[in-house]
Amino acid sequence: MGTDEPRLTHVDESGAARMVDVSGKPLSRRIARAKGRIELASATVKLIRENALAKGDVLAMARIAGIMAAKKTSEIVPLCHNIFIEKVEVALEVEENGISIEALAICSEKTGVEMEALTAVSAAALAIWDMCKAVDSNMRIEGIYLVEKTKEELGHTA
Repeated sequence: MGTDEPRLTHVDESGAARMVDVSGKPLSRRIARAKGRIELASATVKLIRENALAKGDVLAMARIAGIMAAKKTSEIVPLCHNIFIEKVEVALEVEENGISIEALAICSEKTGVEMEALTAVSAAALAIWDMCKAVDSNMRIEGIYLVEKTKEELGHTA
């Protein structure tokens, strides 16, 4: 393989899975945003807007689930580094046939925070599913993706 060809960083030369060594990398302020959506029946959206589901406040639970999942990402994704997250925000927008989910994650670390943002969106969508499954059997989680990730060098190592 040539040096300019992309390669998987979580696989060694023999093809075995490994955790990437970030020990020599400098600390950087890192920001990641991810989005996704859960499609719901309009009747389910109405129940959510009216906070009329038996399990409680769907939006509050989804927001909390997303934040909690972001904090536990390294326990969910096998080769993900355990990082100190400085901020996680989960925004939910109720639409006519579903809920759009956006997560923001920020850290000052040696590796990125995109897995935490993606995990936050995924968990928020799953929490909505769990809260609504008794009234909507046709839900669909779709389009979870990374919107952006940025890195600003801080100039020192930990």
